[in-house]
Amino acid sequence: MPSPPHAGTTPSAFTRVNAGCAALLGVDREQYARQLGMAPEHLAGDRYRTPSATNIRIWQLMATQVHWTEAASAMTEHSRPGAFGVWDYLLTSAATPLDGLRDAAEHVGAIADVGSEALRITEQDDRIVISHANEADLTDETAAAIRAFAAGLLRRRLSEAAQRDLVPLRVALATRAPRSHRALHGLYGTTAVEFEAPISSISFAAADLRAVNPRTQPGLSALLRAHAERSVTEAVPLHGWLDVFRIAVGAVLREGGPTLAAVAQRLAIGPRTLQRRLDEHGTSWRAELQSARCARVLDLLRSTELSLEAIAARTGYADARALRRAVRQWSGRSPSALRSTDGPGDRP
Repeated sequence: MPSPPHAGTTPSAFTRVNAGCAALLGVDREQYARQLGMAPEHLAGDRYRTPSATNIRIWQLMATQVHWTEAASAMTEHSRPGAFGVWDYLLTSAATPLDGLRDAAEHVGAIADVGSEALRITEQDDRIVISHANEADLTDETAAAIRAFAAGLLRRRLSEAAQRDLVPLRVALATRAPRSHRALHGLYGTTAVEFEAPISSISFAAADLRAVNPRTQPGLSALLRAHAERSVTEAVPLHGWLDVFRIAVGAVLREGGPTLAAVAQRLAIGPRTLQRRLDEHGTSWRAELQSARCARVLDLLRSTELSLEAIAARTGYADARALRRAVRQWSGRSPSALRSTDGPGDRP
């Protein structure tokens, strides 16, 4: 059976919250700063999806720094409204909390790894049960922290949607009982917390989740669902070193004349190590730079009305003539021809 799209990755919005909470708990950033996806250009905005292994590493460090119940509580507290982008708004902007919950479950990829996590909703006459399945390969402490956090986050977001504190009827966690339940009782607002369940879940009175939200806006949910779909399908998953290298080349290219030394510095490795890594991946600096330049030139031709001289200056070509020659070499067409069919009209 094929893996879901972007399985093994998590949205950068979640990684930002996760890393921010780790810092508050006193985790030394050097212990995870070099993990794939932690570079500033990967965390800024929502363009990239971080390897789930990076977030699991951060969770492991938090669960080592403090007890897993405290890690779950701290992460929930640090998850301010809107921190998870479109997923938060899906859950809080629908006609009812239940409608928002259905949208959030359908688009769980906007907050989590679709390959290992899922939300399931079971509707009964008097109660609604939300189950959280997490099938990642986790240590006991890490799994406990993540599962406890998921239930806490759901309670928090559903309460935000209803504009009042919703107290669950029951919380069941697929983990062993801690020595002290105090942190969990505070997290869920109830002492009705059970342990060693087959799957983690949180249950609410059906009337609470079917009540009309005070601030619902007609038509907004449809827009949010479309945006959530795009945010997942258009995001760039970070799976390996070559992905990170190519993103670094693109970033350096946008900043000015790209050099191997500048890219090596951005990746925090030496130029010789960078060349050796490229050899190991069956490519070269010259080939990668040419590919990045081609992509950048095409983007500028299609999305701007910059003159060819300006584009040449931005992409490392000596002048417009050199740019024209390069474009013809790798596309078989002139810049003007590319621009006339793909983007704004060419400037003289």
